Amino acid sequence: MADFRSSEIINKPVHEVFNYMVTMENAPELMPYVVKVEKQTEGEIGRGTKFIETRMVRGKNIKADVEIIDFEKDKTYTTRSNANGLITEYKYAFYEIEEGTQVEMEANVKTSGLVAKLTKRFIVNIVKQEDGSQLQYLKEMLEK
Repeated sequence: MADFRSSEIINKPVHEVFNYMVTMENAPELMPYVVKVEKQTEGEIGRGTKFIETRMVRGKNIKADVEIIDFEKDKTYTTRSNANGLITEYKYAFYEIEEGTQVEMEANVKTSGLVAKLTKRFIVNIVKQEDGSQLQYLKEMLEK
């Protein structure tokens, strides 16, 4: 079961929405705490593509390793990020509908250690606050 979900209808074709989202360098436009994303692997974006994400957290730059762990062009992809042991997975699904594209996001947060397990709900709430509106920002960016 997902820790949180989001869904949005975007009045653009699936291919355009998918390409914008999977181009991880666009993340700072969709996630306010993300400062930059740098691609680490060569070639086209797909399963196994790796990135370094830099976020501003409480006035400090925090880096995370991000990898695309599942990928089906114009249909779905999943990213896994690891920032000092906090693992977050975002699964995105794209559906062609009459109005354009239905995008669904499912987030899973994995913590380790007893203290982390006891505070998981708190951590999930922080992640949701930071990244939970990304599909709304996507809609605003693509429909302007």
